[in-house]
Amino acid sequence: MKDIEIAQRVTPQPITEIAAKAGLTADQIDQYGSAKAKLKLPLPVKKTKRNLILVTSINPTPAGEGKSTVTIGLGDALTKIGESTMIALREPSLGPVMGMKGGATGGGYSQVIPMEDINLHFTGDMHALTAANNTLAALIDNHIQQGNALNIDQRRVQWKRALDINDRALRHVVIGLGGPTSGVPREDGFDITVASELMAILCLSENIADLKRRINRIVIGYTHDRQPVMVADLQVGGAIALLLKDALRPNLVQTLAHTPAMVHGGPFANIAHGCNSVLATQAGLNLADYTVTEAGFGADLGGQKFMDINVPAVGQAPNAVVIVATIRALKMHGGVALADLGEENVAALRAGAANLGHHIHAMQRYGVPVVVAINEFTADTENEIQAVKEYCADLGVQAILADVWGQGGDGAVELAHAVVALCDQPSEFKPLSPADAPIEDKIQAIVEKTYGGAAVEYSGKAKRQLKTFAKYGWDKLPVCMAKTQYSLSDDPKLLGAPSGFTINVREFVPKLGAGFIVALTGNVLTMPGLPKHPAALDMDISDDGTISGLF
Repeated sequence: MKDIEIAQRVTPQPITEIAAKAGLTADQIDQYGSAKAKLKLPLPVKKTKRNLILVTSINPTPAGEGKSTVTIGLGDALTKIGESTMIALREPSLGPVMGMKGGATGGGYSQVIPMEDINLHFTGDMHALTAANNTLAALIDNHIQQGNALNIDQRRVQWKRALDINDRALRHVVIGLGGPTSGVPREDGFDITVASELMAILCLSENIADLKRRINRIVIGYTHDRQPVMVADLQVGGAIALLLKDALRPNLVQTLAHTPAMVHGGPFANIAHGCNSVLATQAGLNLADYTVTEAGFGADLGGQKFMDINVPAVGQAPNAVVIVATIRALKMHGGVALADLGEENVAALRAGAANLGHHIHAMQRYGVPVVVAINEFTADTENEIQAVKEYCADLGVQAILADVWGQGGDGAVELAHAVVALCDQPSEFKPLSPADAPIEDKIQAIVEKTYGGAAVEYSGKAKRQLKTFAKYGWDKLPVCMAKTQYSLSDDPKLLGAPSGFTINVREFVPKLGAGFIVALTGNVLTMPGLPKHPAALDMDISDDGTISGLF
């Protein structure tokens, strides 16, 4: 049975009942229909244990890992064993929904619902971000057209337009054609909405005032004499914040088992910081004893960014980290072809387990206890499962089999008990680098300690940018690495646990509103493209409104 068919067989409880289960009163939410709601700000607070659980994974492969599915199944399992629980997830982007990766609502019997709404337009947050992003772009070009009092160099406008769909044709465009009344011609481009700085700002802001402060700090470009121009200089920060006033508020939904879940914010982890909103995580911590959240892609991307970018904003480090792996993916990291993953191959599994081991060590460096969740597939053999458990045991980490796709929370009860035990252990969080370390030192630390690489090579442009950042006092900001998700290196074909490689930084993008500098490595793109057979080809809607083909 397909995920959407499973989800459509479950009747959501009224969102008012889910809110009450989470400790929210009717006047603390605004309903968006019967199964969705937005929290009102400021966030409610009640006394809880405030345990935070981060779910991350190995490097993803076409074999599948199921991080969101495990996150949801673990949340349902914690509820099942009697713990007060909240789940916090990112919102899906239409890019992967209509493209190749799929949605972000889990799978099987571990899903958040209404999955059709969440995977499509949901509460309109993505559209609000797209509109706000493009309003700012229009205001920039209008300022240049109307006399350019700020002396903006149209060749050095940094702010791009955005669209929440994979559209490679918009990566590089020329605008302003058509004569004097159609604007000043210049080169431009589009980012996917979830890679935009406004998405990062939305996810890191504490309230409306913080949202406005961050928007005003956005660097939109440079003057003809190379001085940065910010949104505050345009005096439009309030207007842009106005368009995001509702999108800033966390969204409340539920799992198939009716565990409360926040689904809010959706930055990609390969080209952005990959974590749901700080407000959604804080809402979970304020309302429940256990908040289960995830970070996008592997521990080298979303996991590292959660620890070094999100933790300072949330104000609390994870009490436990769950690293998700599948037997299939580990065999692929060990050199097995996709078509042969159904056959037992313990030798390849042990070779590929080095990728898992690397992520375990990377997360342990933060001083937080780790457990491994083996997301079960039907073709997994007892010998393979035992080999993973033995490998992890040798590293002093427990590996637990979880059948969350087939059983929901019932398939993760052992994992839930293990997580509760880990949360009771003392831990002492320590970031990867000191906050005042230079950008180059922070990147070197990520490459060595998180990726397992040896060196960093900067392009001529990147070297010049570093000098500019030092001149403006931006040289000690946090770093958000934009890198392929498929490998620890910047080469997507280099699987397993490579070492001694060099990471190539081709360009930096200062995102002062978000509070970090983005380092673009390898060939990573901020506007993805659709595959040869996009998922959209398999989708349809019947005359009575029933959706099909949505996973």
